[in-house]
Order: sequence, then C-alpha cells, then structure tokens
Amino acid sequence: MALTDITIKSAKPKDKPFKLSDGEGMYLLVTPTGKYWRFDYRFLAKRKTLAIGVYPTISLADARERRNEARKLLANNVDPSESKVSERKEAIRNASITFEVVAREWHQKNTVKWSAKNTVRTLSLFERTIFPFIGKLPIADIKPSDLLETIQRIEKRGNIQTAHRAMMNCGQVFRYAMATDRASKDISFVLRGSLTPIVEKHHASIQDPKKIGHLLRDIDEYDGLFVTKCALRLAPLFFVRPGELRQAEWSEFNLDEAEWKIPAHKMKMKSVHIVPLSNQALEILNELKQHTGHVKYLFPGLRSSDRAMSENTVNAALRRLGYGKDEMSGHGFRSMASTILHEQGWAHEAIERQLAHADRNKISAAYNYADYLPKRKEMMQQWADYLDELKNNL
Repeated sequence: MALTDITIKSAKPKDKPFKLSDGEGMYLLVTPTGKYWRFDYRFLAKRKTLAIGVYPTISLADARERRNEARKLLANNVDPSESKVSERKEAIRNASITFEVVAREWHQKNTVKWSAKNTVRTLSLFERTIFPFIGKLPIADIKPSDLLETIQRIEKRGNIQTAHRAMMNCGQVFRYAMATDRASKDISFVLRGSLTPIVEKHHASIQDPKKIGHLLRDIDEYDGLFVTKCALRLAPLFFVRPGELRQAEWSEFNLDEAEWKIPAHKMKMKSVHIVPLSNQALEILNELKQHTGHVKYLFPGLRSSDRAMSENTVNAALRRLGYGKDEMSGHGFRSMASTILHEQGWAHEAIERQLAHADRNKISAAYNYADYLPKRKEMMQQWADYLDELKNNL
C-alpha cells in the first residue's frame, strides 16, 4: 500500500528500525535517529540498496521521483548506485575546477607567444578585476549574469576599453575550458553587445597642406633642445609610431643603404619593419649623429644616455610651439601621411606596409617586411620633397 504524508509524519521510532513500504522497491526506514528513504533493487543478479535521502528534506514526492529515475537507469542496464557515485565524483571534480584554476593554466600556456609586458598585464587584469568575484566559482557553473556583473564593475569605473579586453580574455578562457572538456559553452558569446561600445579616439592631426607647411616652418624655428628638434623634424619624414621613433637606436640604421630596419620586438605587429631614408632624412641624421652617434639611442634621455627620451617629449614640444592636444600630436604625423599619400594616388598596399599596419595573414606577415620596398623608397623620397614644397610655399 502506498504511503501518505500523514502516515509518514505519524510514524514513531521503535527500539529497532522498521520499514514502511511505498511500493516498487522503495520504502521509508524509520530509526531512532531519523527517517531515511531507501530503494531495493537487483542488478546483475545481485541485491542492492540505493540511499535516496533523508525525510523531510526529501519529501515523499521527491523520493518517488528519484525512485522512478533509478528504475529508468535499471531499464537501460545502468546501476543507480554506481551512477550516483559517478555523479558525486563529477560534482567534486567540477567544484575543484574553478575559473581561476583554468584561467591561470590558459595564461601559462600563452606566455610563450606573448611579450613580457602583455604576460604581466593580462595576469594583473585577472587578479585585480576577475578572480576576486568569480575566480573561486566552478567554471562550468558560471552563468552569463555572473560574468556580466563582474565585467560591469570595470565598466562603471569608466574603463571601457579595459572592460572589453577583460571580456575578450574571459571568453578565451571559457573556450580553452571547452577544448579541455571542463566547460560546455563560452558564456561570453551571449554577452556580445552588452558593454558600452568603445568610441574610437582619433589622434589629433593636421592635414590641410597650408597648415602642414606652417607646422614645418614652426618646427624649423623650434628653440628647444637640439635632439628634440631633430625628433620633430624626422617625425613627419618617418611617420612611425611615437614609441618607435623615440626608441630608435643607431645600430638599426644603415645610412649608406639609406635604411632604418626596426627589429620585430619593437613593432606593434611583432614583425621587422623597414623605413627607407629620404635625402632630407639622411641630412638630419648625419647632423644628429655628430651629437648622439656615440651613445645607443638617437634621442637619449636627459638624465641618462642609456635610456630613450621621454614618451611625452615630442607632444610637449608641439605644445611649446603652440599646437594644442586637439590640434596635433606625435601620432598625428602618421594619419597626416596616410591621408595625403592616399589622396596623391599612391598604392594602398605600399602605404599600409609603410605604416606597418596589421597584416591579415599573420603567417606571411613575418616574411613580407620588404614588400613593395622599391615603391616605398620612391614614395618616401617624393613625400619628403612634397613636405619641402609645403614648407617653402610661403
């Protein structure tokens, strides 16, 4: 006869444990210490008992549902007791595989291809903004809302770009967990569009030919340090990134071949880059070499010649010349050259290669730093000649 809630509640313990049957192998074992649900069954001709739970934590309805699940397993030749043990082991395993454990493993595997700076920056981002909130959670149990709440803490501080980078890195961790069978999905995928979009900031740049001529004349009249003036004069001729300019070393220059070969580790895209040297650039470099040719850097720092000049030197010099930060910047020489060279009809590929922009084919990028070099040499000389025309066109 099937049990009822009233029968179960009114059952009083006796000196010895006794059973109250509910049918189909399930019963309530009543003991002086409590009431326990049990399910007797046979598997491979052996009599076995499955512990279903403790009453009233497990209600009569819950116990029956678990009994039916066990009977379904038996119908499929699965031992319910063994299945329960496996589930418990899996739960323990999942609990030990936290987001932090997987993230640190992913990070360690990627350090071989990252720069030292990126390695430190990525781990620091996790340790400061991610691990304190979801680091201890089993990675398989983290919900999209958990991740979003964590990333939005970064966003609320106004660090929009950092928030997007953190979301990207977390997505990479989840995909690594999927590949290693420790998570079933990348929850960052469903969060696309949930963060404040990054508004691209364009570097201030002068692109009107008349204003460029005025800027070049102002640079020639710069009355600050000679080394800084040379950096200002070379910036429009090279149009490299400010960091690449200020960290230029004499060992990288072949003045006889009129080339500056920048090593891969200094480049944003981690590929060797060649800057053809125009006659105007060579003239400035030969003059500069008389002052700094005996030290490592073309533009050494004020305090030590073993270090390059400050990253803000060129921008500070432009401010001293009267150009506001919303009018012209050291990085602006790149967009100045790109815009005008495109307008003059130079091949887009040659311009992009000279700007050292990303190559979509990363495999070939390491081998094509000299692509379009003859055309680029011609372009760089004509660009220097064009700048002279602007400067002299009073």
